[in-house]
Amino acid sequence: MKNTIAVLAISSLFAVSACKKTENSAGSAAGTEISETERFSVDSVKINDSLKLNDSLTVKYSSKMLVFPTLKDKTLLDSIYFTGKGITDFSENGLRNYLQKSKNEYFNQIRKDSKEWGSDLTFAQEWYSDTGMDMKSNMNGYLHIEYTWGSYQGGAHDNYGYSERVFDLNNNKKVELKDITSMPASNLEALLMKNINKINSGTTDNRGQVNNSEMLLVDKIPATENFYFDDKNLYFHYSPYEITAFAAGDITIPVSWADLKGTLNPEFAKRMKIN
Repeated sequence: MKNTIAVLAISSLFAVSACKKTENSAGSAAGTEISETERFSVDSVKINDSLKLNDSLTVKYSSKMLVFPTLKDKTLLDSIYFTGKGITDFSENGLRNYLQKSKNEYFNQIRKDSKEWGSDLTFAQEWYSDTGMDMKSNMNGYLHIEYTWGSYQGGAHDNYGYSERVFDLNNNKKVELKDITSMPASNLEALLMKNINKINSGTTDNRGQVNNSEMLLVDKIPATENFYFDDKNLYFHYSPYEITAFAAGDITIPVSWADLKGTLNPEFAKRMKIN
């Protein structure tokens, strides 16, 4: 949407906070003392700011990044912070400075674009950009981080999406699907289609039953790299429009370890204690 809006006033509320906690991964066996190498700390930095262009338009910026003070491997850190371009300092101060720079670039672009916008906004609007990182689990040396983004810049609705990543802290790398299972893609596609209605995304039929399949936009559901797992299932997470209409929301499809029996990587199965 292009409108010409003079910048009448700018009001900013700026907040940076760091939340600290310590997470411990489980020991390899009951009663085993947790070693120092299994401990790692998790901090976070967050920025919230707003820019008021005029009486009709306010723009908000929010971003959160996790900080892992005890992780030192650069290749691993580059993979963890894949959403940030040019990050070289992974400390709390370094990531805070990165977020401040990103915020300034976002607002500067808004100011620049505002000179080309028309003045045809007829009602008050609030546009926003929001990104985040959340640690979902740390088990058996596997760290699961969920990355989120959302934005609105006019139109019928906002947009949002997810990226799931699991990191192998024992080997300092991102976990790939091939590290978990050797099942052929066609077989996985069949399982995903079979299980699409097992988790409720909010889409139900007139009987109140989960009906995600009714809004499918694809003939085959690909095995996305947006996956994570727990002790029961491997989960594939799809953002709006990836496989279904926007109204269906984001879709998560589980595939049980039993479904993958005979194709699991032996080392992975042993580490996750999958029989």
